[in-house]
Amino acid sequence: MGSRNGLMIGVAVAIAAGIGVAFWFRTPALELTAGTALPEPRKIDPFALVDQQGQTFDAAALEGRWTVLFTGFTHCPDICPTTLATLAELDERLGPAAPRFLFVSVDPERDTPERIAAYLEHFDPDLVGATGTRDAIESFTRGLGLAQVRNPGVRGEYTVDHSAALVLIDPRARLAGYFQPPYDIDALEADLARLPGG
Repeated sequence: MGSRNGLMIGVAVAIAAGIGVAFWFRTPALELTAGTALPEPRKIDPFALVDQQGQTFDAAALEGRWTVLFTGFTHCPDICPTTLATLAELDERLGPAAPRFLFVSVDPERDTPERIAAYLEHFDPDLVGATGTRDAIESFTRGLGLAQVRNPGVRGEYTVDHSAALVLIDPRARLAGYFQPPYDIDALEADLARLPGG
């Protein structure tokens, strides 16, 4: 009986130790006050876009640093410039601790890499821009839970209705959470300043 009790105690100790190790090494839950964190970060499907320099922009480009993503288009009259101005101010406030701020165009027919580069320069040269084919953009944004609809206008002009949420992507290129407008820049700054390290 003694050996059996000893075995049972040994098993119990091993299980307790395993639970303790798992608890110690688990990824801490992300806490956001200005947004909503996913219970578990979600892998993003493979994608291939191009940045404002014409270079490939894929999941590898998202690794190693937190990213705050916003979709829009350079002809946007209101939401996009307002949001990009907010992101530029956050970048200035947070300094070296700032995440990567990424603008993904949902208007690839008009928004070339060169146009996006010139557009973002008006706000902050540190902002990253990306575009791609219509199919690539729609697949990528759909995987993030974002949507866009092109609305025809007169004489060939059109506008694009699009999601205004900010998407938070972790340093392992996983979808981690969302921020919804209207944005409180002080609350956003506080959340982004305490993101855990990569």
